[in-house]
Amino acid sequence: MKTIINTKKAPAPIGPYNQAVLIKDTLYISGQIPIDPSTGNLVEGDIKAETKQSMENLKAILEEADMTFENVAKSTIFLKDMHQFGEVNQIYGSYFDADTAPARETVEVANLPKFVNVEISMVAVKS
Repeated sequence: MKTIINTKKAPAPIGPYNQAVLIKDTLYISGQIPIDPSTGNLVEGDIKAETKQSMENLKAILEEADMTFENVAKSTIFLKDMHQFGEVNQIYGSYFDADTAPARETVEVANLPKFVNVEISMVAVKS
């Protein structure tokens, strides 16, 4: 059985999906883009600020499911421009302990929802 996880501390979905789905001890978090949930506006112009907002949205969803970044087993980063990898990696990495960081891939894509520069999804497991 699955449990739907949604929080007002992260942006509402912009399509027919939920912020996350919990099945047993595994949480599947939908890709988060840099929307400020308090205003509904995009954070734009600076890839570091965009990445930070995406990570804060993920953090809010993890917290709603009684988890933290320590529970994250896998993440995927979608970038519009791979030249921004270093800046994104710097912000992303600040949320994890390097010794226990999750598995991850980073993929460059042509476009993302709302034409943002970064989207990040995660899978977390309660231990």
